[in-house]
Amino acid sequence: KGLDLLLEAMADEQVKQTGAKLIVAGEFYEDAAPYHEQIKQLGIADRVILKTAFIPNSKVGLYFSAADLVVQPYRSATQSGVSQVAYHFNKPMVITDVGGLAESVPNEKVGFVVAPAPEAIATGIARFFNENRAQEFIGNMEEAKAPFSWERLVESVEGVAGWRGLQT
Repeated sequence: KGLDLLLEAMADEQVKQTGAKLIVAGEFYEDAAPYHEQIKQLGIADRVILKTAFIPNSKVGLYFSAADLVVQPYRSATQSGVSQVAYHFNKPMVITDVGGLAESVPNEKVGFVVAPAPEAIATGIARFFNENRAQEFIGNMEEAKAPFSWERLVESVEGVAGWRGLQT
């Protein structure tokens, strides 16, 4: 999905200077050995925390709560449930501009939309920390996530169905 891109971004000097650490959370659906080797080759083992077992729903919030920033370095995607969970926990994001991801994460408002390349991902991460954008992005999240609310979903369903509710 692009973890290799993120690992390369973590080795970038501009990210190193921020002191950022990476938590890779969730189980691998492919061989993890190449990622372990890449971490070793890049010399970033001291800044990467691997929690790659299955994470039950009851523990997901712990990982999001520990994060300052959610990075989605996808090479391709249509949408991502990770974005919606990040919104739920008011976590700014760096996402790659692939598929429909950018439609749900307004650039420079709740995060950064970057090219699916290590340098661009590194720049997004570094900008977030160096420009102290956390409070600004978090402050913009309520407005940005409004289209995904239950209320908006109900309004949409009612509008499509032409339903106006029960009249008494």
